[in-house]
Amino acid sequence: MEEKTAKQKALELAVILEDGKGEDVTVLEVSKLTSCAEYFIIATIHSSAHWQGLAKAVKDYVRDNELEIHLAHNKKESGDDWNVIDLGSIVIHLMSKDARNFYELEKLWHAAAVVKA
Repeated sequence: MEEKTAKQKALELAVILEDGKGEDVTVLEVSKLTSCAEYFIIATIHSSAHWQGLAKAVKDYVRDNELEIHLAHNKKESGDDWNVIDLGSIVIHLMSKDARNFYELEKLWHAAAVVKA
């Protein structure tokens, strides 16, 4: 069986986030813009419990797909605003609607190729 590419994994993770009721899931290819990752996945979450459920689904995927979590970080201690899961080549941003509107990552990374919107 062929090993999946980072793009395939990013798209599969996007589906997992959508299945977990993450909203407005977007995948950006940022490999030409930064060395920190190849893909950013951005999704809107509704609560701390929601982000924790999505994080568990991501961890299950990571275990089965030869990835590892380098960092899981909350922007605020409550964990409700912005959560980052760093998988190396893929960085997942789970953000509240307010945080997503405030930080506007898609505008910040406007030169990135949108792989999935």
